[in-house]
Amino acid sequence: MLVLAFDTATAAITVALYEWTPGEGAVPRGSAEAVDRRRHTELLTPSVASVMAEAGAAPEDLSAIAVGVGPGPYTGLRVGLVTARAMGEALSVPVHGVRTLDVIAWATGRDEPFAVATDARRKEVYWARYHSYRTRATEPAVGPPSDVLDGAPRGLPVVGEGAALYSETLGDGDHEPLLPTAGALAELTVARLAGLKGPDLLPPEPLYLRRPDAKEPGPRKKVTPA
Repeated sequence: MLVLAFDTATAAITVALYEWTPGEGAVPRGSAEAVDRRRHTELLTPSVASVMAEAGAAPEDLSAIAVGVGPGPYTGLRVGLVTARAMGEALSVPVHGVRTLDVIAWATGRDEPFAVATDARRKEVYWARYHSYRTRATEPAVGPPSDVLDGAPRGLPVVGEGAALYSETLGDGDHEPLLPTAGALAELTVARLAGLKGPDLLPPEPLYLRRPDAKEPGPRKKVTPA
């Protein structure tokens, strides 16, 4: 099973190719990482091509595609989702969505409770709490950083870029990983496809949690003749 994974729901443009075999489990075949909030469209497709070339794999070799579904800003998030759906349709392979917060949680490997917070702009964060890296305790939400710890156990660790940005509210300490990696996304997806415990795989539909900043223009105002 060869799984191509990528996520564009944050500032990271991250791509990875993993192969799963019964004897070896998930084995990385290639990866590419970049951080640029404004160049998701420019960087994603070349990164996918580079990773496939690095592994000596052709698109026809893929068994599945995994993509981060957010939550995240509208513009970056839709780049990954549109690309994943287009590739899935062209190659006739399944496309699996994974919550980006779950990807970050999975990468921690933590077995004790913690929370994940990413940057939502407008002085807010996207966040969720977890029992462990495999099990989420709350649904993803968006709001001020203080919401993350409201009603939570005292001293709950918080990881992610949002935690680092608002450390005065969410606490100092180790906030790594700050951003999602496609390696963790691929590992999570392969684990679930192999029947192991972990977060649910979803349809490749965006999880925005709030309306996009961009708005459709209203009707033109009538001009009264002078």
